[in-house]
Amino acid sequence: MRTIRYVAGFCLLLVVSGCEKLDRDFVTSLDREQIEKSFGNVQSLLAGVYSNVPDGTNYIGGSAMMASATDEAEHTLETNGVQNFNTGSWNAINNPDQVWGSYYRGIRQANQFLLSTSKIDLDQWKLDPSASGQLVYTTNLATIRRWSYEARFLRAYFYFELVKRYGGVPLLNNSLSLDEDFSKIQRNTLDSCIKYIVSECDSAAAQLPLNTSTAPYIAASDLGRATKMSALALKSRVLLYAASDLFNTPSWAGGYAQQELIALPAGNRADRWKAASDAAKAAIDAGALPALGAYKALFNTFNNTEIIFARGNSNGGNNNSFERNNAPIGYSNAAQSGNTPSQDLVDAYDVIQGSNAVKFNWNDSVMAAAPYANRDPRLALTVVVNNSAFGVTPPNRTNNIVQLFNGGLDGKPIINASKTGYYLRKYQQEGINLATANTASHSWIIFRFPELYLNYAEALNEWSPGNTDIKAFYDRVRSRTGVAVPALPAGLNQAEVREKIRNERRVEFAFEDHRFWDVRRWMQGVTYFNAPLRGVDINRTSPTTFTYTPITVELRVFEPRMYLYPIPQTDINLSSSLGQNPLW
Repeated sequence: MRTIRYVAGFCLLLVVSGCEKLDRDFVTSLDREQIEKSFGNVQSLLAGVYSNVPDGTNYIGGSAMMASATDEAEHTLETNGVQNFNTGSWNAINNPDQVWGSYYRGIRQANQFLLSTSKIDLDQWKLDPSASGQLVYTTNLATIRRWSYEARFLRAYFYFELVKRYGGVPLLNNSLSLDEDFSKIQRNTLDSCIKYIVSECDSAAAQLPLNTSTAPYIAASDLGRATKMSALALKSRVLLYAASDLFNTPSWAGGYAQQELIALPAGNRADRWKAASDAAKAAIDAGALPALGAYKALFNTFNNTEIIFARGNSNGGNNNSFERNNAPIGYSNAAQSGNTPSQDLVDAYDVIQGSNAVKFNWNDSVMAAAPYANRDPRLALTVVVNNSAFGVTPPNRTNNIVQLFNGGLDGKPIINASKTGYYLRKYQQEGINLATANTASHSWIIFRFPELYLNYAEALNEWSPGNTDIKAFYDRVRSRTGVAVPALPAGLNQAEVREKIRNERRVEFAFEDHRFWDVRRWMQGVTYFNAPLRGVDINRTSPTTFTYTPITVELRVFEPRMYLYPIPQTDINLSSSLGQNPLW
């Protein structure tokens, strides 16, 4: 029997990388027993669990977003590991998004925390007969109870982050014994993982407080903390994925013997879609629906009525790292161009013609001559296009107009200039002047209300096409302040509505880490990610006129095995009973 030393209450041999310094998660001269008796120290342990929530603004290699591993964008720096996704040069040993160990570390910390909550010493207040002492005692009991459900939500969130990457994973939610035979730990079925996560969401939603719908929306003390809406939003996302093609169509995996790890049991898909729509509607109905305000400002704040759950700066305090990573190359010596939007994404934004919204078409000479005219306003709020204003005027130029044309201050052939003909505007704090090292706060939104609306519309269209709520909630997303693009047309069939909803997710959630997973769950990876990534070549013909020509920026690679990640080879070597995912 293979055994390992039990460190600090929970350690998983499967995640060697996550087991480094496990007894150092809480740096202190106190021992574990002393820590767990202190109300304040245990609160700090919960902060450690929260620290495992990802920051998608600098996710891979310190600067790349997951968008650059999709048809949304190309990362300018060839050395950034995200490029391995695009070239197909990743595997069980070399995965740019190797999170198996880090999420199990978060799960272990959550389990430890839940054990710790029962050991907090509240006797100084419990034994105090005064009214003030008893008030503190009951308040602290309620706080500890809330903490436990926050930890359970986080653990469920970490599990789903694993499931959407790997399929069924080991569910390890109890303290492991000293003599545990870790080499025989097995993966749970996908079905049991989904059911467990949903159950934990239900438990957390029943106990956690609801986000408020009036200013300040979320109390300052609750910013970044899980609420009832967080749990309901996670449940909605989980059941949407569970109903989608990837987890219901195991044929992509060939003759893979353990289909229960990658697919749900055969059943009525309509029931799964209904469960998904019901979960989204329950979240929508949980409280007053917020008005959707300015789109750009949403991504430069922590506290907005639209935000359900978000993570703040990963390195604490204000900074300008996102701007340095993504600002147009000619704006400062520090600017790196970074995650540059693709022509594929830009083409997805509708052209507005009166009361109609139509697809952009390069074969239309009028559209091709002025490709950014009359577009869905979210294009200009997400993407920096040629000859548009951006940020403050740098000291080395006379204005803040971006020059993406060949020979321009921000265009080719400057080293590390955008290869796609675009820069990213979304998330950037445009008041920052990199030349003077200005800084600002940043946040990464995990859940927001429009996802619930489009989850509901998508699921409803799959089992109840024609339902009037489909149009109502699709239109709600498109009618926000400052956007107000034409509503869903009447007379579309189910397939046409499906494509409208999918495109709406693409533009509404651009650069929010949805596209990488949406394309996979729709099983459209070969269509979208195995195709050339496009950009635009721009030439200036006069001081105010330009020509635009679509170009291929990069040939991309996607194979069916990439619908799921491979289990890390180091963990397969340690525990062969895990089994590898299909085709890897």
